[in-house]
Amino acid sequence: MDVEPVEYTPLIQFRQAEQRGPRMTSNDALVITALLANYEVGRIFIDLGSSVDILFSKAYDQMQLGDVPLKVTNTSLCGFVGEVVHSRGMISLPLTLGETPLGMAHVLKFLVVDIPSAYNVILGRPTLNAFQVVVSTYHMNIKFLVNGGVSEVQANTLQARKCYIEIIKKGRKRPIT
Repeated sequence: MDVEPVEYTPLIQFRQAEQRGPRMTSNDALVITALLANYEVGRIFIDLGSSVDILFSKAYDQMQLGDVPLKVTNTSLCGFVGEVVHSRGMISLPLTLGETPLGMAHVLKFLVVDIPSAYNVILGRPTLNAFQVVVSTYHMNIKFLVNGGVSEVQANTLQARKCYIEIIKKGRKRPIT
């Protein structure tokens, strides 16, 4: 009788004891730092509701990626209140999540948009699916399988709070008509 080996897949679990760092509120945004095109980029917002990955022009320009041209695209985004945002173009860049030896990299397509934002990058469903990420906003981290283990990226709650305050301040400047 032949017995086939059972493939071991580690479980991704979130435990109460895993909560680390200061928790400002129970509803902070999930904001991380990751390696994008060999730059350590902070203020990366994990957005389960976004169907695209976005790199904001401010961050794109600071990265000085002149040797990686933007691909012209006619893609526009429709925002939360229906405003249309036109893109500068599309760019493929490597994104690394996690630390060695449990880090993982994928080359991903980012839509570059020139609008003000408290964030540098928004990672939407395309990236979360590419990395097969499991998100816990309660535990303020993301986890994914890599090299037979479980890798995690902890949210930066202080960055999340700073982004929130910046968004609130900008929102107050808008006139009500």
